[in-house]
Amino acid sequence: MKKEVKQLREKAINALVLSIDHFNRPWDRGRTEAVLILMDHSFEMLLKAAIRHKNGKIRKPREKQTIGFDACVRKGLTDASLKFLTEEQALTLQTINGQRDAAQHYLVDMSEHQLYFYAQAGVTLFRDIHDAVFEEKLILELPERVLPISTTAPRDLTTLFDQEVEEIKSLLAPGTRRKMDAVAKARSLAVLESAVNGDYEQPSDGELEKVCKRLSEGEAWTGVFPGVAAINISAEGEGPTLSLRLTKREGLPVTLLKEGEGSGAAVALKRVNELDFYSLGAKDLAGKVGLTVPKSRALVDYLKLRDNPDYFKEFEISGVTHARYSPKAVKAMKDALLDVSIEDVWAQRKVKAVKK
Repeated sequence: MKKEVKQLREKAINALVLSIDHFNRPWDRGRTEAVLILMDHSFEMLLKAAIRHKNGKIRKPREKQTIGFDACVRKGLTDASLKFLTEEQALTLQTINGQRDAAQHYLVDMSEHQLYFYAQAGVTLFRDIHDAVFEEKLILELPERVLPISTTAPRDLTTLFDQEVEEIKSLLAPGTRRKMDAVAKARSLAVLESAVNGDYEQPSDGELEKVCKRLSEGEAWTGVFPGVAAINISAEGEGPTLSLRLTKREGLPVTLLKEGEGSGAAVALKRVNELDFYSLGAKDLAGKVGLTVPKSRALVDYLKLRDNPDYFKEFEISGVTHARYSPKAVKAMKDALLDVSIEDVWAQRKVKAVKK
């Protein structure tokens, strides 16, 4: 094993052990954040170790920094020369990364059952990837004194979401004045929904307030979070041998997509309602990217997003054609703006207009 790989792998295992340690601590101050941040870090180091072990690159040419979490997942999933991830594993990775992002940068209220699920599913996934890539047993790398992080588990995602939604409703009951608490609790559910739908932007407070309103008005959570309805928890074993994994439900229309370079990692996607998937008009798209509508359209044309069904589709409603974009278009545009100036794109557009 190369020295770089060995060091990255050691860092990954160290972070995993610290994550388990924080989960099992008998006090709650900062516990959720610590578990998720360390778990997320352990996976980034593991993915980089796996890529280098398979002779892949974790730095772009002339770049000082190594590639980020999303790029690591994408390489492990779609690079034929070193592929070592499945679509369901990528979904779990992106979900944990999204939960970490919410916990580290803002407010998220995660129940003990939810935290347990992500921690146990994370340990299971880490072991699956580690043992398959390095052909060594993770258990041999852990201290003998480490105990399983729990002996009981939520084994049905439907029941787990039922419990979470009921608590959100109770926080929104008249006279409680706990709307902010309900929004924080809804955030962790919305992050999972976003990961399933391939939208890696954190939900805004406004979007979460709309979610809470729909739930408080009695709408079923399967309608509010349709993507989550396409997945479930797969449990194997008992006690110390327990494994939890996110899996697709049998018989549900889930399409697995593999995205190209620069457009984010591929995960499972369920299009229950295409207008829900293509949820952005031109003004909405421009606002999320931080551009004027004309400059946003110039960038859309520059990237040829309207030629790609992952990003754009036209709908005819009552004889009127509506142009709609998916949230994935937002990420593609933001990624592009890291490499190209919008002023250059705008200038090219004006030159083409003059030539016409």
